[in-house]
Amino acid sequence: MPFPVTPGSRRKHSAAPAPRPSAPPSAADGPPPTGSGGESGPSPHRSAFRPDIEGLRAVAVLAVLAFHAGIPGMAGGFVGVDVFFVISGYLITGLLVREAITTGRIRLGDFFSRRARRLLPSAAVVLGAVAVAGAWLTVPLRRAALEYDVVAAALSFTNWRFVARQTDYLAAGHDQSPLLHFWSLAVEEQFYLFWAPLMAVIAFCAARAVRRGRVVRAVVALVTLLLAVGSFALSLRWTEHSVSLAYLGTPSRVWQFAAGALLALLPWHLLRGPRPLRLLCGWAGAAAIGWCVVSYDASTSYPGSAALVPTLGAAAVILAAIPGRGERDVQGAYGVGRLLAGRAPRAVGRLSYTLYLWHWPVLVLAEAGLGALGWPAKTALTLASVLPALATMRWVERPLRRSRTVSELPRRGLAVGVTAIVMPVVLALVVGTATLRLLGPDTPVDLRGLPPGAASGPTLLARGPAAPPLDGPVVPGPAQASKDFPPDGDCEVDPAVTRSPACLFGAVNSPDRIVLLGDSHAGQWFSPLLALASQRGWALQELVKQGCPLPKVAVDSPQLGRTYRECDTWRADALDRLRQQPKPRLVVISSLGRYTADPALLAAGWEETLKPLRALGVPIVYIEDTPVPGRDIPACVSGSPTAPGTCAFSREAAQLPDALARRIASGALPGVRSISVNPVLCPGTGPTCPAVLDRILLYRDDSHLTNVAAVVLTSRLERLLTDSDALPTAGSAPGTPRAATPPGADGWRELLRDEFDGPAGSRPSGANWQYDLGTCYPGCPAPQWGTGEIETMTDSPDNVRLDGKGALEIVPTREDGRWSSGRIETRRADFAPPPGGVLRIEASIALPDVTGAEAAGYWPAFWALGAPLRDGYTGWPSVGELDVMESVNGRGSVFGTMHCGVLGGGPCEEPKGLTSGPQPCPDCRAAFHSYAVEVDLTPGAQEVRWSLDGRVYHRVGADRMDPATWKRAVDHGVFLILNVAVGGNLPLADGATAGPATAPGHPMRVDHVTVSAKGGATPS
Repeated sequence: MPFPVTPGSRRKHSAAPAPRPSAPPSAADGPPPTGSGGESGPSPHRSAFRPDIEGLRAVAVLAVLAFHAGIPGMAGGFVGVDVFFVISGYLITGLLVREAITTGRIRLGDFFSRRARRLLPSAAVVLGAVAVAGAWLTVPLRRAALEYDVVAAALSFTNWRFVARQTDYLAAGHDQSPLLHFWSLAVEEQFYLFWAPLMAVIAFCAARAVRRGRVVRAVVALVTLLLAVGSFALSLRWTEHSVSLAYLGTPSRVWQFAAGALLALLPWHLLRGPRPLRLLCGWAGAAAIGWCVVSYDASTSYPGSAALVPTLGAAAVILAAIPGRGERDVQGAYGVGRLLAGRAPRAVGRLSYTLYLWHWPVLVLAEAGLGALGWPAKTALTLASVLPALATMRWVERPLRRSRTVSELPRRGLAVGVTAIVMPVVLALVVGTATLRLLGPDTPVDLRGLPPGAASGPTLLARGPAAPPLDGPVVPGPAQASKDFPPDGDCEVDPAVTRSPACLFGAVNSPDRIVLLGDSHAGQWFSPLLALASQRGWALQELVKQGCPLPKVAVDSPQLGRTYRECDTWRADALDRLRQQPKPRLVVISSLGRYTADPALLAAGWEETLKPLRALGVPIVYIEDTPVPGRDIPACVSGSPTAPGTCAFSREAAQLPDALARRIASGALPGVRSISVNPVLCPGTGPTCPAVLDRILLYRDDSHLTNVAAVVLTSRLERLLTDSDALPTAGSAPGTPRAATPPGADGWRELLRDEFDGPAGSRPSGANWQYDLGTCYPGCPAPQWGTGEIETMTDSPDNVRLDGKGALEIVPTREDGRWSSGRIETRRADFAPPPGGVLRIEASIALPDVTGAEAAGYWPAFWALGAPLRDGYTGWPSVGELDVMESVNGRGSVFGTMHCGVLGGGPCEEPKGLTSGPQPCPDCRAAFHSYAVEVDLTPGAQEVRWSLDGRVYHRVGADRMDPATWKRAVDHGVFLILNVAVGGNLPLADGATAGPATAPGHPMRVDHVTVSAKGGATPS
């Protein structure tokens, strides 16, 4: 089918835009003077001007314009791309071959100079106009993307930018780019950046050949044929597996240039074909092109084999007018070339390049300002684009192409080309930078500060007497919202994938698990379900595939451009895996409800899927599909930041009747429950649904919830699941939802609490913790963890495990003289004090119960590192390190330390740091004690303080260092680390290190870890 300009299976898509037409030849573009001909002389396809080709350009561009305008009956006008590429391959290859035969070489400087002054200035004018008009007519979020498009178009790699966007299912919902049509210019320029140098090498090698013309033509023809075959085979494969790559990728289009090149290379001039045969060839080619224009449409698998028809049709039209031996004019009175060479077609052909450049931005930007338009209005706008096209040709293209000053030296033409590239790039960077500054950061949302969601009632957020006012900026911001995906890695598998990976999260060793099954509308519930699973010490298994309906319904994939066979394979595999695996505790399903408008077909599809699921004998909960706005919500909100209500959308269009929910409610599907959060997402009974609710931006595109919205809905989802008896009420939980809990009576707001409950030998919660492995961070910026330790950190239960009694154990072990141990750190690195508030990090720990020589080299620790360290694991100690508790060599003492500043002294006395020195604690090995550090940024405090069982024993104030050092050390998030090291600098400085007498197997035990915040600004 023609390439959809906006991916995703939920919207109607237009077909692919046509390519940029090739430039017509001119005297300035022509080849050097030719010789007399002959077998070894210049190519028989003479450099004489071909008016019929100029008219053929008119046919191609009119087809493309009619297609873009949506004129009925012209749905296949996108085949103009094939016609243009054939023309370009014929003319440019003929020019290069004639030069190679005549002079024995190809002057690449001249060639690229001609193309630069012919093509790039007009393109620069359009790009500059789009960059400026986009700043006026588009909303900020679309404007930022548009300026990136300007840069990509100016640098001729825009086709690959659009390949990346179009093949990404998660980019669905984005508006069309006013520069999408520049992909074809990029394809053409990339081809000739390769083709012209290749031909220059062939010409150089054949320069001394006796029959130079024959050798050059033969070698180039052979290379061209090989490229054509390889490219066509690749086009067939890519059309089958990735329609966007096939349509926009340069390698899959080379064969069309090659078709035109072969016309210029093969010895047609030695043939004297019968005139009726020429007439038939020409008219058959024209008929083939016309047939494609009226017969092809969005259902055509394209390019693939379907592209052969317009490509060969264009070649036939060109071939019909190639003079044979002794012929000067082969058009004849009735040839198609005579019609194409008429005054009107030639006039349109001369304008084709600038008209093509202008018409698409005019259409797209007009719709950006006026809304969707019908084909009559689009046709009028397309006709209006003739005016800027004429002006550009008259005052930009022709003067530069014909300028003797510019054309005199190749470097001048190249300078014009470079200028034409640099100017729109600079303009786009200026506008884009200002837009990004206006949009604000697009960094991940700090979930730590989210207000709690309401478990019930009509409001999204929990409201109380002390609730914060609902004013201020939306969360997430529009730039953040467009990237606010569930943090599930590669578990929402791409369209081409047929089997999901294991995708276990949370307590992965737990025998209990929740299964999340469906398409991306199921995947949006990943974060709240992971929180609920972790609370209960369960695992979460995610089986989610993009654009794949969970009911067994046949659909096409816009990304693959064909029937979505991979979806059927994946669905069958997922259901089979659930049959073979141990029974889960709960299966949660969800799916977009718009894959078909046939309710009977949808009902039958659901029955096919639910039958094997119900046979599992476990609770099944169907989450009704959330509202589908049908428009890019973050983009809309970016244009109305102070009035997001203007981005509300139709309730009737967004919430279609859910037949499956009605069947479940009727009791027709025992064992299946149905729940819905739509009453709060689209409250009331009015005609519209909100895009922003209680300052929460609900949607990341035209249909999916933001991860922030999903996290805020955690409490409501939990209540719905427990009320339906599908989920037991959480008791003591090994993890909490990602959303912040309400402040307690003492003002502390809990950000993390892990009680380490779970079966003996199981792993700590994967929602909260991740393993550090080996002897250094990725890239080994600090071998042996930078401290000379001798152990290797592992994720083996021998080294890190839950004891089944509510404690975590980290155990150093030794095998064959090699030490292993465990080191885990929090997944979150955003634990930070609120502005003007306090952050408290606390753990209840019992140290390894070992002393004397058997304890030599033991180094248990609980500490925090500044989040910036995760960006390449560099920047220590300036990023800050807070050692909440350390103990070495089994001493009956502990200490706390702050590292900051610079290595080798400085205000933090590195590498020793600002340490408390040993604090007596003789029973810390046999009993649990509470170790805490508080980062206090309240006015008048500005200090970090350490406490043992509530007794403060060490303080470091901001007055100990300069403000910049203090800010770099504490004014950011941190992540927590629990580990037991063996050996290293600190135990050695204490007078001992690991040796033969050191006894392995003594664990550090952790009862709980808590992170809390208090005071400061109200969380937003």
